[in-house]
Amino acid sequence: MRRVIVDYKKLNEDILDLLVDKFPHGYSDSDVISFRNSKNELIKAVEVRNVDTIFLVKIGVYLINAIEDHDAPLGDENINPISGFDTEE
Repeated sequence: MRRVIVDYKKLNEDILDLLVDKFPHGYSDSDVISFRNSKNELIKAVEVRNVDTIFLVKIGVYLINAIEDHDAPLGDENINPISGFDTEE
């Protein structure tokens, strides 16, 4: 199984779907994984999986906003685009 660390800038619809399915009411402290990267920086992430990949999605304000906006009903006039997102398809 492949393991991938994903930053908010790399989120795509498939990963957002996985996040919303796994955490429909948000994630808690017990869902957060903490580790150090190769630069010895502390990284906090949540884990989601599909059939062949484990994704560790870095958490932060951008992730929370992305999940909330992704889960919002279509046609809602209150939906605002999130700046700073580059979607990979």
